Amino acid sequence: MQTVTLTGRQVPAIGIGTWHMGDDPLKQEAEIAAIQAGLDAGAQVIDTAEMYGSGRSETLVGKAIKNIPRDQLYLISKVLPNNASKAKMSQSLDASLKRLGVDALDLYLYHWRGGVPLVETVDELERLKTTGKIKAWGISNFDTDDLKELWQLPSGPMAAANEDLYNLGSRGVEYDLLAWQTTHNLPFIAYSPVSNGDQLGANLTTNANVLTVANRHHATPYQIMLAWVISRPQILAIPQTSDATHMVDNVTAGNLKLTADDLKLLDQAYPAPTEKQPLDVL
Repeated sequence: MQTVTLTGRQVPAIGIGTWHMGDDPLKQEAEIAAIQAGLDAGAQVIDTAEMYGSGRSETLVGKAIKNIPRDQLYLISKVLPNNASKAKMSQSLDASLKRLGVDALDLYLYHWRGGVPLVETVDELERLKTTGKIKAWGISNFDTDDLKELWQLPSGPMAAANEDLYNLGSRGVEYDLLAWQTTHNLPFIAYSPVSNGDQLGANLTTNANVLTVANRHHATPYQIMLAWVISRPQILAIPQTSDATHMVDNVTAGNLKLTADDLKLLDQAYPAPTEKQPLDVL
C-alpha cells in the first residue's frame, strides 16, 4: 500500500474524509460502519472539521473510533477562520477534542484564510503545540502565493501539510503549487479526490479512457481516480463515502500501481494545466 509521511509518521496514502457525514441521524449507523470498515481495511488518517455539520461530523467520528487504539489513528481537524484567533482558537480546539473524544489531534488545519492576521493564527497554532493538544498544524485552501506569504513568517515553515481540492478533472494545482510544496517538503492533502458527486464526477466515471484503465486493473473508475491522485509522492487522498463496501474499495485503491501507459491515457482525457488557474475550492 502506498504511503506518505506526515509529521514524521508514515501513513497509508488514502485516508477517510468525513465532509457531509453526521448530518442525518438515520444514516449514522451506516456512516460509523463505513469509517470502521475503512480502518479495518488499513486506513489510518481521518479528516474532519468543526465546520462539518457544525461539529456533527466530529461527534460521529468520535463514536466510530471510540474503541480503536489511539496509536492506530491519525486524526486531522480544522479550525474555522472566524475562530482562528488568539482569543478563540483554544476554545475551538477544546470543543473539537471533546466531540472526538481524544486528548490531542495529530494535525490541526487552518481551514481557509479569513480576517484574522495570518501571523496571529500561526503564532496561536504554534502555542497550541506547546500544550500537547495538537502535535502539528497546517493549512487548507492555500494557493502558492498564500504559502509564499506564510513562509515569510517566523513560524510559517513549521506548517506540516496543505489541503486543497485535487482530482483528475481539477488539475490546476499541478501548474506551480505541487512543485512548490515538493521543493519545500510540504505534504499535500487532496480533498474531493474523486470530485464531489457532481456532473464532473459523472463524466469522470464514464470517460472511455478511465474505463479502459479500470478494466486493465480489474478496478472501479473511482479506484483509478484515487490511484492517479496518489501516484505522485507525498500526496494523501481523503475520499468520503457513507457506504462500507465503497469505503473498502477506496482504501484498497492504495494498492494499485498505474503504468506509464495508464497515466498517458488519463492525461489525454484530462490534460495537465498549461497556465496558472484560480484555486478550486468547494
